[in-house]
Amino acid sequence: MRRKKHRALRVSAGKWFLLTLSRINSTQGESPRIAVIGAGAFGGWTALHLQRLGARVELIDAWGPGNARSSSGGHTRIIRAVYGTDRTYVEMVKRAFELWDEIRLSTGEPLYVETGLLWMHRDDDAYVRSSLPLLESLGFPVEKLELSKAARRYPQIDFGGIKSAWLEKKAGALSAQRTCVAVRDAFERAGGTYRTASAKPGPIINGSMTGLLADGSRVEADVYVFACGPWLGRLFPEVVGDRILPTRQEVFYFGVPSGSERYEPHQLPIWIDFGPRIIYGLPDIHGRGFKVADDTRGAPFDPTDGDRKASAEGLAYARHFLGERFPELANAPLLSAEVCQYENSPDGNLIIDQHPGAKNVWLLGGGSGHGFKLSPAVGEMTAEAILSGMEIPKMFRLGRLYKMTKRSTQFDRKK
Repeated sequence: MRRKKHRALRVSAGKWFLLTLSRINSTQGESPRIAVIGAGAFGGWTALHLQRLGARVELIDAWGPGNARSSSGGHTRIIRAVYGTDRTYVEMVKRAFELWDEIRLSTGEPLYVETGLLWMHRDDDAYVRSSLPLLESLGFPVEKLELSKAARRYPQIDFGGIKSAWLEKKAGALSAQRTCVAVRDAFERAGGTYRTASAKPGPIINGSMTGLLADGSRVEADVYVFACGPWLGRLFPEVVGDRILPTRQEVFYFGVPSGSERYEPHQLPIWIDFGPRIIYGLPDIHGRGFKVADDTRGAPFDPTDGDRKASAEGLAYARHFLGERFPELANAPLLSAEVCQYENSPDGNLIIDQHPGAKNVWLLGGGSGHGFKLSPAVGEMTAEAILSGMEIPKMFRLGRLYKMTKRSTQFDRKK
């Protein structure tokens, strides 16, 4: 009874805001004005969807779309559909594939490389097994590989210690920073306005934000969307605060043997080594090098002023792993390294919700190391919630964060 009453109040509040917004704009004879702060994956796609749905949107970012400080920066991101039994995420991946393809076709750039994804499990493979019926129903084929067959197909890999292997066939790599720029460009072609500026929330009076400051100038809108990644907790300390925890994550790119195609996407898929530590990597895409990264959450990190030089310890561990799993690359030269960050929510789920004290403010974040690929669907969901009152899944709402005492990731939910 209490849960039903809460849901009714929530929907009523949303409808009240939509009616108010509609009344304001019908009086003025104009579309709603919406300011989106953050031109990374979540913010850029939200701005694009809002603009296409008829709003007048201004997109603002402190350093530009997919900049090196942001959670959307860097060279590549993985897109895959294995999510255990979580239908919401798999359906979002399916929709995201459609929207990513739309952007790719509109630019003519190679923003997506299909490679497949090889899941290698040192122990229980329930995370993949439990997802199979759902994946099959939504058109994502997965093949179980006998280890002897896997070793013949991928001689680059030493399968020692691996108990099972699964090949997710529809999976690949997205160009991270380049796609953020492509989405921003599509937004501007649709009539939206973009500018580079540092924005801060304005005062909240009588349940609404009255404006914001962008490099000293005042920005007024009917709705404000803050898609600020690792900075979301700083901007809203009471509502979000340290519930979003940015962590330092190191990524290494190693040189592959000259004259060899063994580490190119058509011969080697993206891979995840699923053990006590989850290590993942990508083949040599666009000549950048063989990518290796540790999914284990690192130390807390300052995304603005943090030192982005990779550590000797991180490099040593990456080399140790290569010697074990990709022995031909044990002594491969290091081509480059990146330090990025995850913006972790307490349970690894996204945040998409209205500010509890300001009905015209929306907060997006909590990518938690897996949100980038979902961003086209996140933007669509947010735009429809703002303009049409579509209900956001409970798993993305802010209220859940205040009850959690233990942190987890998406991979902790194995069934």
